[in-house]
Amino acid sequence: MQNKLKATFAAAALSVFATSASAANIVEIAVGEERFSTLVAAVQAAGLAETLSGPGPFTVYAPVNDAFAALPEGTVETLLKPENKQQLTNVLLYHVDDRNLTASEIPQGSNYFKPLLASERLCITADSSGVTIADGTGEMANVVIADIKADNGVIHVIDKVLLPGNRPNCH
Repeated sequence: MQNKLKATFAAAALSVFATSASAANIVEIAVGEERFSTLVAAVQAAGLAETLSGPGPFTVYAPVNDAFAALPEGTVETLLKPENKQQLTNVLLYHVDDRNLTASEIPQGSNYFKPLLASERLCITADSSGVTIADGTGEMANVVIADIKADNGVIHVIDKVLLPGNRPNCH
C-alpha cells in the first residue's frame, strides 16, 4: 500500500512538473523578448495574437525591431492605424506558414513557400551558408536565429520585414 501511495505521489509530481515545464506558445515567446516588441505591437493591432496563440502548427519568420526601424519613415506608424488593419494583417500573414518547419526541414536550394497570405509566395533558399527569404520586393531577409521552438510551432528570427508584392524569383 505504501509503495502504491509513493508511486501515485510521484506520478502526480511528475505531471505537475511536466505541465509547468511545457514550452510557451509563439506569442508568449515573442512577448518575452524585447527584440520583438514592434512585432508584438503589430500582431496585437491586427488582432492576430489569439490566432498565433492557438494550437497551430505555425512557422513564424519574426522580424526584429531593427528590421521594422529600417522600413521607410512612418511605415510602421501608418500600418498600426486602425484604418490600415487589413494591410497590416496581410503583411503579418506573409510572415507565417501553417506548418512546423524547422531549418533542417527546409529543402536545400531555392523553393517557393505559400504563407498564410495565400495570394503571395516567398522564395526560401537553404544552403551551407544558412537560410534566406526573398519577398515580393525581391529583397532578401536572412534567418539570423533558427528554430526557436514553441509548443505550437517554431520561430525563425529574420533581419528584414517581408513585404508582399511581385512573386519573387526562385531559381
